[in-house]
Amino acid sequence: MANEKINLQALEGKWYIVLSNFPMWLKGGKTNPTFNYEVVERGGIKGLIDEVKYTQNGRQKTIKGFDKPLNIENTSFEWRGNGLLALLSSKWQILYINTAEQWAIIYFEKTLFTPKGYDVICREKQLNSLVMRKIEERLKDLKINEKLKKIVR
Repeated sequence: MANEKINLQALEGKWYIVLSNFPMWLKGGKTNPTFNYEVVERGGIKGLIDEVKYTQNGRQKTIKGFDKPLNIENTSFEWRGNGLLALLSSKWQILYINTAEQWAIIYFEKTLFTPKGYDVICREKQLNSLVMRKIEERLKDLKINEKLKKIVR
């Protein structure tokens, strides 16, 4: 778990999914996935507008939702979709964040429609070998044994 409180503003902006074991990103039909966050207040709750963007059949697609923090450290969230997706929710958490190098390891709980999984997100599309080694070390430290694969760009 991330030990310190994360400022929601530090999460704002675009994050590239660079490693994952999430089937949606590994089957090949959906490429260039990003998480795009904006801090807002909804119903008195400060959280994140969450837009997952990806390319499918040459077209930009978006899944929109809202991430409500579940703890004061802003490391655990509940996502709820917008529109027709409002019936869906999922919980996720930031297991580790490196604010200096701008990358994080996140965990998604299993839902009715998706398996549990991990994503490594970064502000850069490509990771250099030094950062990649640090990520691999952190995954070992966190005892994450699942094989995470590089995401197709």
